[in-house]
Amino acid sequence: MTGARDVPHPLEAVGGTPTVQLRSLTEPAEATLVAKLEPADPGGSLPDRSAWQVIRRAEDEGRLRPGATIIGSSSGGFGTALAAIGVSRGYQVIAIVDPTTAPADWMLYEASGAEVIVVDQQDGSGSYHPARLALANRLHRQIPHSFRADKQVSPQHVGAHFRGTARELVATVGDRLTAVVCTVRTSGQLGGVSRYLARHAPQVRVVGVDIVGSTVSDWAPANLADVARVHEVYQVSDEVAHTGCRALVRHEGVLAGVSTGAALTVALRLAMQRGSDEVVALLVADRGEPYLRTAAGPARSAGSGLAGSGLAGSGLAADTSVEGLRTRATWLVPTSAALARGRPRYAPQPAAGRGAPSVPVEQRLAS
Repeated sequence: MTGARDVPHPLEAVGGTPTVQLRSLTEPAEATLVAKLEPADPGGSLPDRSAWQVIRRAEDEGRLRPGATIIGSSSGGFGTALAAIGVSRGYQVIAIVDPTTAPADWMLYEASGAEVIVVDQQDGSGSYHPARLALANRLHRQIPHSFRADKQVSPQHVGAHFRGTARELVATVGDRLTAVVCTVRTSGQLGGVSRYLARHAPQVRVVGVDIVGSTVSDWAPANLADVARVHEVYQVSDEVAHTGCRALVRHEGVLAGVSTGAALTVALRLAMQRGSDEVVALLVADRGEPYLRTAAGPARSAGSGLAGSGLAGSGLAADTSVEGLRTRATWLVPTSAALARGRPRYAPQPAAGRGAPSVPVEQRLAS
């Protein structure tokens, strides 16, 4: 194969994802709506960036050596990305999950060759998270030369989006960019993007989105060093997020996950409020295949929590038309990110030497 030595390794292809224009959802007088397609990463999701950065930095610093064991606690895309990249680099990977892990993620763990441990102990609020973290920390102390990968407080989780995602988006869109919509999750993308824009494009508004029940208004995630960099926060219901991702594939041909459906609905609201000389961007975090069981269509409404909801009663639960999406967008009401200020920062108790320094994000990114 001529020039084969110039063809990159899969890990060298992480990042540099395309940004596309969504042309079917807005009117000519409204802002241009664009989406950065993170499913174009080799592993198919936004966490590829942070998982690869976490592993690469640990290797460079000598904290992750040949034959070592990587221990991760995640119920989503970061865990599967960590497993796939870690095993491909020759490490043993222990993935600690819980019963909420999606069936598609189970299959990805199995395909990668990672060892999977299921935690079924819940705390008083019904969360499995504290038990997952406790087990991960205990295993790290017990297994010699293990590396504890923690996306909640890892500087590379934020740095991947500061040095990569945000920089790429600004370089592609240019001065017309006026707003960027990010889902909250553990705030790696929100923290990295908001920090980059505050430094290099302070005129751009940063908007956070989360599904009702777990948002910045309840706590300020440790990856988000300064909540003031987030101008607005939207809480989007699960049913609106589901119908948003269905509308995205039907009108733009982009099959994305449920969190992207939430981000799309918010981004559309912002675009509808702005003029044609402006651009509103959102991040498409992952592919939609793992969510097809609940998000594919009306026949799955009962499984997705749509049945019996106010949205289902309105007839909009099954309405994936452009008009229906635009109507739902107008219903959204932002809250101020200031609600999170002064509340305890979310930072799981670290295990000594687990691989994620327990120092402020700003200091870690500066190093």
